Amino acid sequence: MASSKGHSSAGKARLSKIFGAVNIGSFRISAMIMGETENGDLIVLGSGHRASQGIKRGYVIDMRAATYAIRDAVERAEKNAGASVQSVWVACAGAGLASNVSKVEIEIGGRRIEEEDVEHLLIAARDTIQPDGRMVLHAQPAHYTLDGAHGVANPRGLHAERLGVDVHVMLADGAPVRNLTEVVQSAHLEVEGVVAAPLATSYAVLSQEERELGVALVEIGNDVTNVSVHAGGMLLGLRALPYGSGDITDAIASAFGIRRFQAERLKCVSGSAIASPSDHREMIPVNGPGDEVTGPLARGADDKNRIARAELVSVVTQNLSQLTDEVGRALKAMGFSGSRAGQVVLTGGGAELAGLAEFAQGALGMPVRIGRAPTLTGLPEAHSTPGFATLAGLCLYAADDPVDIRAIGAQYQQTAKYGGGVVGTQMAARLFRALKEYF
Repeated sequence: MASSKGHSSAGKARLSKIFGAVNIGSFRISAMIMGETENGDLIVLGSGHRASQGIKRGYVIDMRAATYAIRDAVERAEKNAGASVQSVWVACAGAGLASNVSKVEIEIGGRRIEEEDVEHLLIAARDTIQPDGRMVLHAQPAHYTLDGAHGVANPRGLHAERLGVDVHVMLADGAPVRNLTEVVQSAHLEVEGVVAAPLATSYAVLSQEERELGVALVEIGNDVTNVSVHAGGMLLGLRALPYGSGDITDAIASAFGIRRFQAERLKCVSGSAIASPSDHREMIPVNGPGDEVTGPLARGADDKNRIARAELVSVVTQNLSQLTDEVGRALKAMGFSGSRAGQVVLTGGGAELAGLAEFAQGALGMPVRIGRAPTLTGLPEAHSTPGFATLAGLCLYAADDPVDIRAIGAQYQQTAKYGGGVVGTQMAARLFRALKEYF
């Protein structure tokens, strides 16, 4: 939980907790402050964003520039919230994320399952985690099995010969994650936890039913597209593609010989993933309102520096085809194809392109919808878009506070809390709560 220096209220509701979240992207850096009322309602107190600096393909490449941008984004959110935060949850989209599922069983011998059995099982599961020199971001129990039968939410009080658990483990490369935490700490903020972006985003855009039945989540960022498959309540597989919406912007700039900011505006204002018969007749200005009208004309432009919309759409769809081909290959490699395929959810800033769901549905041969940030009290309309889904998901993840099996037993090695220690009594209390409520 992020701590508050100031008092904030939302209407007459009293806040019991305040969470801070920062999403450090290559295109923008965004921050959100969310409050939880005494009766459990979540309220967005403030959010803010600014252009990214010092980040490339999810990695910190300039500590000083990134620190400044993070501090600026958080201060904008604090100003809107009327409250300060000292610690934040951080999303990680790069760092070589990898996901696997660890399955563990213990003998019960037909007797009734007690709380001690569940704890013994989770300790056994914790001891099976083999990070192979990598950092463990998450190790979360998803569901239990009784004598091999899946889908048991709470095994206490039931009889079984064998009790098992499926644990979702998320690994990352240590150095990039440490760079991420250090750049946040340099902005005078503690890090509550680093959360894999696909996991945070899933909290915002996927329903619990989708996560149980099976769904693919495709988050199109500026430099990276994360493709993840969720089923049985877990993130089962993950592929990071080094290609994003920024590559489409670059292709437009290159095709017409124009500046990158002009290409970005053209893509957002006039770009589309679906061609229309009228595109050939529609001429769109390369220069936006207030742009300098001097300089060379765009390649293929008329004397007023306008290009045919059809030419722009052609460049966009050509590059989208490359992206959807890569996404399709990634899904197939994770077993999400043919009869085992299902709903695909597109999100991230790149999912805001007009006509994208229709294009992707045709290219992938699967049902596709756009995933937006959920409707949260206090969330501005401008931030309820696909580009802010990860940020909202981070706050929802913080509020849910899912149990991590590494918090169980004396061998717990702390990796979740980066800014100061976790008090033993707090950890014991949290474990007790987990066993009573979650399990």
